[in-house]
Amino acid sequence: MNKEIQTKKHPLSGKKMMGADMIVQILADEGVDTIFGYSGGAILPTYDAVFRFNKENKKDNGDQPMPLIVPANEQGAGFMASGYARASGKVGVVMVTSGPGATNTVTPIRDCMADSIPIVVICGQVPTTAIGTDAFQEAPVSAIMGAVSKHILLVTDPERLESTIRSAFELAKTGRPGPVVLDIPKDIQNWEGKFLGEGTLPLTGYRNRLNAVMSNTLTDETCGKFYKLLDKSEKPLIYAGGGVINANASDSMRKFSTTYGIPIVTTLMGLGASDTTQPLSLHMLGMHGTASANYAVEDCDFLITIGARFDDRVAGDPVGFAPNAKNIAHFDIDISEINKVKNVDWHHIGDLEKDLQDLVKFGKKINHKKNYQKWHEHIAQLKDQYRLNYDRESDLIQPYEVIEEINNLSGGEAIITTGVGQHQMWAAQYFDFKEPRLWLTSGSMGTMGFGLPAAIGAQFAQPDRLVIDIDGDASIRMNIGELETATTYELPIKVIILNNFGDGMVRQWQKLYYKGRMSASDKSLHRKDFVKTAQADGFKYSQKLDKKKNLKSTIKEFIEFKGSAFLEVIIDPDAGVYPMVGPGQTYDKMITGEWIESRNSVIDKEPDKSSMF
Repeated sequence: MNKEIQTKKHPLSGKKMMGADMIVQILADEGVDTIFGYSGGAILPTYDAVFRFNKENKKDNGDQPMPLIVPANEQGAGFMASGYARASGKVGVVMVTSGPGATNTVTPIRDCMADSIPIVVICGQVPTTAIGTDAFQEAPVSAIMGAVSKHILLVTDPERLESTIRSAFELAKTGRPGPVVLDIPKDIQNWEGKFLGEGTLPLTGYRNRLNAVMSNTLTDETCGKFYKLLDKSEKPLIYAGGGVINANASDSMRKFSTTYGIPIVTTLMGLGASDTTQPLSLHMLGMHGTASANYAVEDCDFLITIGARFDDRVAGDPVGFAPNAKNIAHFDIDISEINKVKNVDWHHIGDLEKDLQDLVKFGKKINHKKNYQKWHEHIAQLKDQYRLNYDRESDLIQPYEVIEEINNLSGGEAIITTGVGQHQMWAAQYFDFKEPRLWLTSGSMGTMGFGLPAAIGAQFAQPDRLVIDIDGDASIRMNIGELETATTYELPIKVIILNNFGDGMVRQWQKLYYKGRMSASDKSLHRKDFVKTAQADGFKYSQKLDKKKNLKSTIKEFIEFKGSAFLEVIIDPDAGVYPMVGPGQTYDKMITGEWIESRNSVIDKEPDKSSMF
């Protein structure tokens, strides 16, 4: 809730309003400037209120203060809100009708929950008197969403409508962020009452726990214990995750890193927390992390974990992860992540940004100094010797080269969204990210179809940024209807498909672990004409790149086009994602492929069946 509203009486306090108008007014008070959603009977009163609010409160330039962006599908709306939230750091808002409108948002809600992304989903519901009668377009939203969201709130008392909506935003953006669902029956939307302009639900337990975490500042004693561990270390390494970005703590972490010369590896979700162009950055670790990052994890003697959770794509074998680390420290906001997967020697739960600032201050106070020159030389050697590489002489277009060229043109300053699959990992490996909130992808859930709607949401959040969706031929099919959404709203997003005629990542696993049996993953017989599809959906620039000699000129033309642009690139269907750490394997078993050097002689073998997920 706005501090201004807390300290001042709301100018509309006491005014008689419909419930729907209260909803919209509170959205405005919370700073919402874009809504994503699809209409339907149970949400029509609130949609009408949005229309009236926009008509009555036009900006000086004639623009709507709170445009309602209509997707092709409610799942698209959810991912647009997610892209908006990830790119802006604000709460994304979705507004859908009851029944199938609500249930179509289940996947993006779970996706946001898994990646700790703050969105508020407002679902219309059948009238309170009809709940439980199997009324038309009724769905048990509370039961369904309770399992996949941070919180679900069903409004049955109109007098608590205001406080419930404000509390939804509070829950979404505080602590460990996440999606909150509001289930609002149609009669509550149509109810008339006095607008209070203040008030929240008595979330005593939640607020007490939150206050305890946020007030848990680092003491001199706790800092002292940390610096004793750092003093003993000759090879410290920061392992940073998406929590750093969610906490807006990237600057603080970078200062800590540069002050004491500690290199950084990041998770998939943590890309951008560290400037990947800097010498101390080793880019991404994990299953498809860079070889240098993974080898650094193997070699380090003190692992400093910040806003990361030792997930299975990073620590497939928790016991064998960071085997030479004599000590592990862990900063987080969620106590449940401590010792959940990997036991640590030191931990602190609190506000990451402030904690890292306090840590640096304490280090300066005690005049902490340590020379890590040998470690820095080792890191530089790892980055040089085990750098990413591929067959640069191939006659076929290599996906890595495509991304390298886009990266050269965008300079690590574009917003990159992706679907899920090989293209996602290539993008993660070969793009640079100078700032946080430039890398938007479905991490924990790995949801195909994320890239295109997320790019749309990101473009609304950052209208002056270059936004590029790196997608796959299989992944984009999931939400390809949103191509029309991009052109409807005249968004200058760039959509590129790396077409290998199938589910490339699945095929890679099938080659490695299933004796090459391509069950359901080969789509070479599919007849989709992506270029014509994009043209039909209003893309003025829609091209196919299938000749290597035209790669640089075509990509330059594509990126520089003023408006929505679509490019299909026919890539080598056998291109793989390397390095690769097999499921349940340690980093010394990393497969680097034919073109990346390895320091170990790896004999690949099928992982244990229990690890095959």
